[in-house]
Amino acid sequence: MPLLPAPNLIRVLLIASAIGLTPLLQGCAPAAVVGTAYGASVLHERRSASTVLDDEMIEIKAKHLFYQTPEVEQASRISITSYNFQVLLTGQADSAEVKRRFAEIVSQLPKVTKVYDEVHIGPPISLTQESQDALITSRAKIAIGGGRGVKGFDATRVKVVTEDGIVYLMGLVTREEADTTTEVVRRLPGVVRVVKLFEYIEPKSLSSSPSATDSTAQTHTDGA
Repeated sequence: MPLLPAPNLIRVLLIASAIGLTPLLQGCAPAAVVGTAYGASVLHERRSASTVLDDEMIEIKAKHLFYQTPEVEQASRISITSYNFQVLLTGQADSAEVKRRFAEIVSQLPKVTKVYDEVHIGPPISLTQESQDALITSRAKIAIGGGRGVKGFDATRVKVVTEDGIVYLMGLVTREEADTTTEVVRRLPGVVRVVKLFEYIEPKSLSSSPSATDSTAQTHTDGA
């Protein structure tokens, strides 16, 4: 899979410019980083290359709106993850109104088909817990691709997000891949609960198409 084609790179820069992020992308080095990261991310993807790019743009736009909405930014700590046009919001907010407000803002972004509002009401988690969450995410990625999961399954096909010990799993997977991956992650130290936000695909579709973005979305929440 080639790195980010020139037209798509131009598209990234134009969108960033449109939402006021041009300073973040000035110079050749940042542009090269964008292209390299993009190429690496789509190498084993089941999403199409354009969908991967669109998901990145959704996250950028949502983060921009977060910082441009003082009543939300000053009263919450929210992380944004987009996968196949479905957006996961995690973190903490001071009130239900704050979390509802931001979920509504994100839901109105172009191409967003669904918003999973997993923001909890309460104070921000500690830096210690943030570090623990990062460690859990790293361990999960290693475990999924380290021989404990489905044979030959590429761990990069699962998006892992950890917040306060709760692990959220997103991706275009078969039911076998989903069940095995969940079981592997559930057994990791520090995991409180596993939330499955997978979109299921049929095994036969894997050989008939380079991407599986026409799958049917089904969501499950499991206790760890």
